[in-house]
Amino acid sequence: MPKPKILLQLDGDRQASVFDSVVAVDAGVDHLLRHGGVKPADVRNLVHGALFTRGLDELRRTAVFLGGGNVSEGEQLLAACVESFFGPFRVSVLLDANGANTTAAAAVLSAAAHLDLKQATALVLGGTGPVGQRVVRLLAGEGAAVRVGSRAAERAAEVCASIRNRVPSARLEPVGTPDAQRTAAALEGVSLIVAAGAAGVELLTVEARRGSSALKVAVDLNAVPPLGLGGVEATDRAKDRDGVTCYGALGVGGLKMKIHKAALRRLFKSNDLVLDAEEVFALGRELVD
Repeated sequence: MPKPKILLQLDGDRQASVFDSVVAVDAGVDHLLRHGGVKPADVRNLVHGALFTRGLDELRRTAVFLGGGNVSEGEQLLAACVESFFGPFRVSVLLDANGANTTAAAAVLSAAAHLDLKQATALVLGGTGPVGQRVVRLLAGEGAAVRVGSRAAERAAEVCASIRNRVPSARLEPVGTPDAQRTAAALEGVSLIVAAGAAGVELLTVEARRGSSALKVAVDLNAVPPLGLGGVEATDRAKDRDGVTCYGALGVGGLKMKIHKAALRRLFKSNDLVLDAEEVFALGRELVD
C-alpha cells in the first residue's frame, strides 16, 4: 500500500495561508503540515525532517509548497529549499507565493487563446509587481514584444534588465505610466494589455481602452473596485467589449485554480520537480491544449 501524500506548506507570513491549505486538501493531499513565519534559515531543518523519515523510493509521496503573501520572500524560501537537497535526498517543490505563478500563467494562457503571442505587442501595467513581472517573463518567453509599465520608468528598466537575464531573447521596453496621458500613449500599437497593479487602483480609463484601435485582448487581474481596466468587469471571461476580448480577475480565476490544483498533483509524480513560473505555465498549457 503506498504511503500517504504529505505536503509541507511553508509560508513567510505569520499564519500559513488557509486558502492554499484548502486548495491542497481539495487537490488530494492526505496530510498537510503547515508552518507560518518561516525564514530562509528555518527551511533546511524543516525540509530535512521531511526527507529523512521516508525511504528514497517513497520520497515522491512527500512534497513542499512555498506560499505567503510576499513573493520576494517566497523566492528566498525556494532558494533555501533547493539548497537543502543533496544527492538523491530531494522532494518536489512548488512556489506560488501570493498566487503569482498560477495567476500569471492563467492570464497569459487566456490571452494566448485569442492571439498569436509571437506576433503580439503587449503592455503590462503594474509590470514591476510580483504578478506583473511573471506575466512579463511568460509573455517574453512566448515571443511577444512587451512594454513593461510602471509609474517609475527607472523601476521598469530595472525589471527589464532582470528579466533579460532569465530570458535572453526577451523583447522588452520599459515605459513610464505615471498618469492617464502617458498610459494612453504607451497603449499605442498594443494588441494585448494586462493590468497587474495594486488592488483598487484604475490603471487605464475606459476612454483610453476604447480609443485604442490595435487592442484585441484585455486582461485585468484586479478584483477589488475600482478595477484596473475601465469598463472591464471582474466576471468577464472572453467577453466582447467594444470589439476587445476581455477577461476579469474572476474570469481568469477558474483557470488559475485548475492550474494550482494540477501543479500540486504533479508534485507527487516524482521527487525532483521544481515548479516556478515557467514550469507552472507549461503545466497550464497541458490543461488547455
